[in-house]
Amino acid sequence: MSTAFDSFARWLGGDRTRDVRRGDIAVVALSLVVVTVLHLYTDPSQTHLQMLYRRLYYVPILYAAFVFGLRGGLITAVAAGVLFAPTGLTSGADGDLVPYLLDMAMYVTIGGLFGWLTDVEARRTEDLRRVSKQLEQAYSKLEERAVQLIGIQEYTQSILRSITAGVVTVGPDGSIATVNPAAERMLGLSEDVLVPRPIATLFEDDGGLGADIAKVLDGRVPRTMRESTIETVTGREIHVQASVSRMRDIDGRILGAVVTFEDVSEIKALTEQLIRADRLAALGELTAGVAHEVRNPLGIIRATVQLVEEGSSGSERAADAGRIIKQEIDRLDKVVKALLDFGRPSRPTLVEVDVEDLLKDVVLFTRKFASSSKVEISEHFHGDLPEVTVDPDQMKQVFVNLISNAVQAMDEGGRIEIATGVDAGYVWITVADNGPGMSDETLAKVFDPFFSTRDEGTGLGLTIVHRIIDEHDGRIEIESVPREGSAMSVFLPVRSSGWAKDRRAPETAGRERGEPEGRERV
Repeated sequence: MSTAFDSFARWLGGDRTRDVRRGDIAVVALSLVVVTVLHLYTDPSQTHLQMLYRRLYYVPILYAAFVFGLRGGLITAVAAGVLFAPTGLTSGADGDLVPYLLDMAMYVTIGGLFGWLTDVEARRTEDLRRVSKQLEQAYSKLEERAVQLIGIQEYTQSILRSITAGVVTVGPDGSIATVNPAAERMLGLSEDVLVPRPIATLFEDDGGLGADIAKVLDGRVPRTMRESTIETVTGREIHVQASVSRMRDIDGRILGAVVTFEDVSEIKALTEQLIRADRLAALGELTAGVAHEVRNPLGIIRATVQLVEEGSSGSERAADAGRIIKQEIDRLDKVVKALLDFGRPSRPTLVEVDVEDLLKDVVLFTRKFASSSKVEISEHFHGDLPEVTVDPDQMKQVFVNLISNAVQAMDEGGRIEIATGVDAGYVWITVADNGPGMSDETLAKVFDPFFSTRDEGTGLGLTIVHRIIDEHDGRIEIESVPREGSAMSVFLPVRSSGWAKDRRAPETAGRERGEPEGRERV
């Protein structure tokens, strides 16, 4: 019974607790009963009291409409009309039902209208409560997000304060927005003075930094980097490595630029000192090499002249002495010529040539020299190489030197293979031999001036080869395995954009050149 009563109360639309609902229903019911009893026990002739009592039905109807809404108001209005029926139907003259029906209509109208208004107000209250709850949740999330953003901002500021590189952010108009402490120290001005001045006003000479910032802000480039010397308005000259990066928002709009510059003045000074020291060391090695190469022939010439002067020299002995002197003079001339070629290289005359045609000429006038040393030369040419832009004479000098070195390395004869190909925008030429190979120590010094494994060598051949290849924007690589042989590969860039480049991997190209696996590359 109690459960049915509670279900009926919930159906009426009440949103209060169960005890309150029961009390509200009891109040409505009791009010209806009291008003009905007053009607029944009041003399019908007392019309004023009857009129008052029938108006009293509005009290429980309004109360029910206020508490239970539209359903409660209508049910209570109908209940009031039913309870009022015995009195209302007998009060009219000659059984006239109009007064009763009018009262019944008023009960239903009042109950329905106020109940509907109560429901509307309840729905609005519920909507406001729901919106308020959503706002509270959104505010809580916003508060959490604000705390996170504050933490991220503090973390970012800590990073900017800690790094040694200067960081300056500028707006779309080039005015300074923020400056970190490192930038303040470099520029010699505080952030309060720098913001929001145009960044161009900070330098007497910006070293091209202003042009880079303009390019980034105009959207022409996303990022620039340069190393230059700048002079601040405080008169300080700094050698910096500066980068300018575009700064965008989530929607991609350009907010400005981030300028990062690092003081590399000390690094530049140390680098220059190291370069000078390296040049002096190289000059010392070169001087020692020249002295060694020149001293030996001079000693032989001196000893030969002394022998001629000491005894009565016949024509045969004088002829032998003259031959030795001329031989050593030729050796001196060879050293001086190689030294001049190394010290004063001629500028290359660049033309487009077919490398394989050039190699055929080289092989033609080196084959006889190789044959005399029992060395066989074989060719494995690609057959369809793009032309390269080189100095033909200098390239012939390079390959003659490589083939000559390979021949001289094989005292008991052997085989030289010359292969060509194209890979990743480079034409490659490999001169491989099956000679004794080179040790790791020899490989480390093979391009050093005056380093030679032969007594009669000047030690400048491969040094000149390396310089010539560098001047042609190429590179040379040496692979060697002791007792198995060596391979010297020259890579020359293909400058023709229309050439379809071979996409083979370098290691695959190396195997197709016939290079043995496991060789050490220099």
